[in-house]
Amino acid sequence: MSEAPGKKVEYATDYKPLHEGPLKLARGHRIQYETVQGCDVLLYPEGVVQLSESAAMILKTVDGQRSAAAIAAALMAQFPEAGDISGDVRSFLEVAHARGWIA
Repeated sequence: MSEAPGKKVEYATDYKPLHEGPLKLARGHRIQYETVQGCDVLLYPEGVVQLSESAAMILKTVDGQRSAAAIAAALMAQFPEAGDISGDVRSFLEVAHARGWIA
């Protein structure tokens, strides 16, 4: 499919890259443990997301004061046996940010 010359391509997303400042849960989002499901979930006005153990740990560290790098450093200090997980943490935070879970 070719485009007309000079026509701007528009995409269906308003993706914004993860910023380097402090991260917080987006307005209306909260984490809660669900005993029936046996795991943490992310609740928000439009629905609920069942979180893996590692996703829940990362999101619980999002406190409005720490950046992505500081969150990764805190988790690496808490779990030194995991090695350098900073890339994995950042990748998850980028997805969470793109989905509107964090701001």
